[in-house]
Amino acid sequence: MTSAPPAPRAPAGGLRATARVRAVSDGRGGTSLPLLAGEGPLALRRTRGEEGAAHVTLVGAMSAPLGGDHLTIEAEAGPGARLALGSAAATLALPGRGGEPARYDVRLTLAGDAEVRWLPEPLVSVRGSDLRVRTRVDVAPTARLLLREEQVLGRTGEAPGLLWSRLTVTRGGRPLLDQELACGPGAPGGWDGPAGLAGHRALGQLLVVDPRFEAEPPEAAVLGEFAALTPLAGPAALVTALAPDALRLRELLDGAARAYGL
Repeated sequence: MTSAPPAPRAPAGGLRATARVRAVSDGRGGTSLPLLAGEGPLALRRTRGEEGAAHVTLVGAMSAPLGGDHLTIEAEAGPGARLALGSAAATLALPGRGGEPARYDVRLTLAGDAEVRWLPEPLVSVRGSDLRVRTRVDVAPTARLLLREEQVLGRTGEAPGLLWSRLTVTRGGRPLLDQELACGPGAPGGWDGPAGLAGHRALGQLLVVDPRFEAEPPEAAVLGEFAALTPLAGPAALVTALAPDALRLRELLDGAARAYGL
């Protein structure tokens, strides 16, 4: 007779913070922000950028996420709105005192003819940390999305923490992309082997969902030894890349965006 598995440990409690953004068309070719609210480390600032779009920068007001923290970003773009979201600096996943994992949730919602650019700075998985990232995006059939994710495993000369990340995208209520990765101590075996990261410490992707791809879908292409562009049914395109560091990773993703008009 086998014994029952141990009950999950109740979290010791950590910081809970949510940032909320709602963008709407102002009817004059611009975009207004009737809702721009952040809590704790999730401070939001409206910044200058391309005319006609609302630009919002996430400014870290304190060290986070620590183990046990739960941070959430919710952004909604109404019909015809244009919203660009970014961050002022890299996000560091840090270990907490009790050993509990931290959670970082991002939820983006795009109405018809809206455009959202989610282009944060890299996420760095610090040694001893345990972070669960969940990004969910709902895209209307006539909306356009540009999403970048960059993850760096450890600071310079440092082993990484444990990082679990899942990206789920639906378009018009239908699944477009659902993928998950796990890296670092405690992740399933093989994550750093030849079929995984192959020793690289920076990984990233650039996802574009664009109605124009219905008529002119991009072709699959190898962008280097460890980078590729893959067309997705949707219509969408996904660029994935591995690199030795964050600087080289950004060069690969930016180069792909310029070359393919993403």
